[in-house]
Amino acid sequence: MVVDDHPMWREGVARDLAEAGYDVVATLGEGEQAVRVCAAVRPDVVVLDLHLPGLSGVGLIQALLATHPPIRVLMLSASGEHQDVLDAVKAGAVGYLLKSAGREEFLDAVRRTADGDAVFTPGLAGLVLGEYRRLASAPATSPDQPRLTERELEVLRLVAKGLSYKQIAERLVLSHRTVQNHVQHTLDKLQLPNRVGLVRYAIERGLDNDS
Repeated sequence: MVVDDHPMWREGVARDLAEAGYDVVATLGEGEQAVRVCAAVRPDVVVLDLHLPGLSGVGLIQALLATHPPIRVLMLSASGEHQDVLDAVKAGAVGYLLKSAGREEFLDAVRRTADGDAVFTPGLAGLVLGEYRRLASAPATSPDQPRLTERELEVLRLVAKGLSYKQIAERLVLSHRTVQNHVQHTLDKLQLPNRVGLVRYAIERGLDNDS
């Protein structure tokens, strides 16, 4: 599903997706309508502009995830303002791409978003990770913290370093599906909504610096 209030841009994005073989189930120009339509079409990925009339992009992310948690949101915005990026990610966006991105970069970002990867325009990933470090409280673990297996911890460390599922699979000599299963089990144990939350969890505990 594509949500952008500029008709020409919205139609261009939808056309690129359709030509690449994606099933574009809806194209919309405002947030409230997107919430209603989403309940009917149940998209896997939403490509979303940040600044929308009425319900903002950040508000729309929260509304979509509240009603349909499996959705993965890729922000596609002209704004590279740090606060805009952080607000979107904290609301639950899986990735954030600037509209200056090329067609192939955009399509690759959609594919990776569908796979659950955290995708950012170069430079923005460091901003997000830096903010998570700043917000991190004492990394001491509590007695009731869920126990992860050694393999789950190994995968978690690589997730925190920004590796894709494919790269993790190659590093650990596992199948792509096995890596996905490890990540999903870890998300379930930690009661986290998505991979972005998993990255934050790992960074708060210093796992991204673990060699």
